[in-house]
Amino acid sequence: MRFDSVLLDIDGTILDSNDAHARAWVKAFAQHGRDIPFERIRPLIGMGGDKLLERLAGLDSETGTGQRIADERKKIFAAECLPSLRATPGARPMIEWLKREGAVITIATSATSGEVDGLLKAAGVHDLIDQVTSSDEAEDSKPDPDIVVAALKRSGRPTRGAIMFGDTPYDIEAASRAGIGTVAFRCGGWQDDDLRGAVAIFDHPEALLAHVHEPPFT
Repeated sequence: MRFDSVLLDIDGTILDSNDAHARAWVKAFAQHGRDIPFERIRPLIGMGGDKLLERLAGLDSETGTGQRIADERKKIFAAECLPSLRATPGARPMIEWLKREGAVITIATSATSGEVDGLLKAAGVHDLIDQVTSSDEAEDSKPDPDIVVAALKRSGRPTRGAIMFGDTPYDIEAASRAGIGTVAFRCGGWQDDDLRGAVAIFDHPEALLAHVHEPPFT
């Protein structure tokens, strides 16, 4: 394969979880007296939770009400959503292919370190991942490039041989600002117009596997 380092998003990319995250935010906001509908929250899933809180409610995720809402969202998601989530089609076979090709796989996610293990187990791929970079290791969350830059550093591979696999415009922007391209997946809920700038777009990981002998992989 042309790339020897893959930076891999989780939510929406290898785990069908974006709607569940939005529902957890709706409930967490409501429990603190804020009626913010699913339709406003869903398009922001994929950016950092700190940015989502600030944009929707003008709150700081590290203090006061903002912190309480963020903490409640994590509890709701873990207890009510995570147990029923499933991998996106072809998630594990895609990662197995990447491993056979010799690619180092580094998670680059807006999730916190405490959430990552549960997400990877729900996707059925926790045993295949080489290393993890979470929002805890980035000063600024997606779409800022900090998480991607940290994942690149952790991979130990040069930027020129790296590519991002993601599902949101925020993945594409973060990767672009870090100097790498993105393979995007529609299974996260975005349309092609939203994913402009990706070097390739597939319905889901299973669809990618039908094109591994074509650009951008060769």
